[in-house]
Amino acid sequence: MPPAFPERAAWGTASSLRAWQQQALEAYFGTDGTAPGPRDFLTVATPGAGKTTFALRLARELLERRIVAAITIVCPTEHLKRQWAESASRVGIKIDPEFQNAQGRVGKDFHGIAVTYATVAARPALHRNRTEARKTLVIFDEVHHAGDGLSWGDAVRESFEPATRRLGLSGTPFRTDINPIPFVEYEEGPDGVRRSRADYTYGYGPALADGVVRPVIFLAYSGEMRWRTRAGDELAANLGEPLTQDQMAQAWRAALDPKGDWMRQVLAAADRRLTELRRAIPDAGGLVIATDHEAARAYAGMLKAVTGQSATVVLSDDPSASKKIKAFGETEDRWMVAVRMVSEGVDLPRLAVGVYATSTSTPLFFAQAIGRFVRARKRGETASVFLPSVPTLMGHAAEMETERDHVLDRPVREDGLDDDLLEQANRKQDNPDVGEELPFETVEASATFDRVLYDGGEFGMQAQPGSAEEEEFLGIPGLLEPEQVTALLRKRQADQIRNDRAKKTGDPRADRDDRTAAEDLHALRKELNGLVGAWNHRTGQPHGVIHNDLRRSCGGPPAAQASADDIRKRIAKIREWAAKRRS
Repeated sequence: MPPAFPERAAWGTASSLRAWQQQALEAYFGTDGTAPGPRDFLTVATPGAGKTTFALRLARELLERRIVAAITIVCPTEHLKRQWAESASRVGIKIDPEFQNAQGRVGKDFHGIAVTYATVAARPALHRNRTEARKTLVIFDEVHHAGDGLSWGDAVRESFEPATRRLGLSGTPFRTDINPIPFVEYEEGPDGVRRSRADYTYGYGPALADGVVRPVIFLAYSGEMRWRTRAGDELAANLGEPLTQDQMAQAWRAALDPKGDWMRQVLAAADRRLTELRRAIPDAGGLVIATDHEAARAYAGMLKAVTGQSATVVLSDDPSASKKIKAFGETEDRWMVAVRMVSEGVDLPRLAVGVYATSTSTPLFFAQAIGRFVRARKRGETASVFLPSVPTLMGHAAEMETERDHVLDRPVREDGLDDDLLEQANRKQDNPDVGEELPFETVEASATFDRVLYDGGEFGMQAQPGSAEEEEFLGIPGLLEPEQVTALLRKRQADQIRNDRAKKTGDPRADRDDRTAAEDLHALRKELNGLVGAWNHRTGQPHGVIHNDLRRSCGGPPAAQASADDIRKRIAKIREWAAKRRS
């Protein structure tokens, strides 16, 4: 059963559970609710689904049944400690978020403490003694952090091996390293590869169908970049076209450089999108995820020039960061700019527009960043995320609904992407993560609206910032059901194509021989998306599932990264499916 809408209880305070939360509790205590529950339990639920509500209900049950007498919550960041403590207090559980290793003991008024993984790693013997002294439930928030290198993993295992109960929580359990996560079970598949096994899973696809999370519309921007090397050579590239790794890294860096116009134009477009969403969601807010402190401050200045209002700036070394994040969540201010640290677990349900202005490209970080925008408060809300047209990011966006398990026993760089430790990604870091950083100076960086990615499909044609064609997509209403989003995007794309033909005054050279490779690829993608849409109507399968099935059948990368030949193969394959179905 879907959750109750349109009302949504305050985070961590729900008196009634969503359907998945009730099912997860039944998986733990049994359908009759009388089983004592397993010692270890891993729950994987998409960001925004309500993992904290589930965990606190489970904790309260275990306390009331006297199965446990104390609680330790282990979090990735300082901010999340306080967030957990505030949520726990609303259900009658008192958690001390200010506990320090030097204290040793916890006040008698508290049921337990909230600490970071780093705090545990600093004094594992202390936390082991605390765990042995009382029957303890340990809640691992974003448990994949426990696999961050040997020091954290070993410390977590040493500290909490004696725990009476251990509950692992994750919205993004996958990692591309091969460090095992303590207290997580791994099963060997038919291919001989060990994969993590969750006791209960609630993915983005089911959550979207239930209306628990928002659908995400990705708006990709390309553009022309020019930069000068230290040797004085001036180079140019178009973001979104096939480039070498070094070219892509430098073009991407030029796009994000505050000295160019690309970020200024994209921020202006994102703010226009935010204005449209605020017609339906009056307190909707936006978040810019920046790479470093200098860029964050520059982006905030751009936003003030665009909106006339100051943006909240959250820096990774700012001791008041938690207060700023909380204050932003309680206001109706338009924009926050953060140095990547607001990427995981932070609960700001009013965030509805994002600008991915960081060169961090790991799938883990991307998924956690997008998780900041998917938390739904009432049915029909949509989220919009603005991205550079970089193949890696386009691939991540196209695979939003793909489930990934943590896999052992394979090469670290299986897909060419290494997940940095998240604690490293959340620190101040001033260098791009893609390619080798080469000294250069941005000469020019201008943005072009490229396309929209949604539910595995691509929509729209290139348009200049501020044009009527761009506005057609920026003006999509903020309250729509997922299927309405798809229908509207198809209509906007059809209108754009029709208008483009009209501008050519009936030019018969629709398939002219002199068109560029980029134009050919764009046309092939549109043909494939049209066929996928028709197959969706015929079979009822989601677009993303159809694209994944085609990829499995034909090979090659995700659609956003696929070559013209890859897409032609998929077009032929889906036509073959249609012919077989007719026969």
